[in-house]
Amino acid sequence: MAKSTNNVLKTRVHDADVLAFVEQFAQTDQKRQDSLDLIALMEKVSGYPPKMWGASMIGFGSYHYKSEKSRQEGDWFLLGFSPRKAAISLYVYTGEPEHAPLLEGLGKFKAAKACLYIQKLADIDTAVLSKIMKATMAYLQKKYKA
Repeated sequence: MAKSTNNVLKTRVHDADVLAFVEQFAQTDQKRQDSLDLIALMEKVSGYPPKMWGASMIGFGSYHYKSEKSRQEGDWFLLGFSPRKAAISLYVYTGEPEHAPLLEGLGKFKAAKACLYIQKLADIDTAVLSKIMKATMAYLQKKYKA
């Protein structure tokens, strides 16, 4: 999640045009097409339309959280991604140990705590990605009563 100052989250949802963002921000034809395909997949899985979050993230749905470790709280998307220059960042994974088996069979990716990085959508199995997204949404909706 984006860094905050004084417990206020800087990254927020806004009404910028998602498709215009993809056209301008995705640096290659491959990233543009992968972004459009991810938008369709995430919208189908989540049931929510794409929305811009901050300057460079596309999110689907939202929930309100309160940090267990600090006084920070705010709203965040259930699923999201960003077509960054180095890799496509997928915000679709909880990072929880019990969810690690969901990554089996996903394909070629790198992982951070709760973020997956891919070079191109063809490197991963979108059926496995869909299962990960559904599990993540269920987890977040239960934990935060979204």
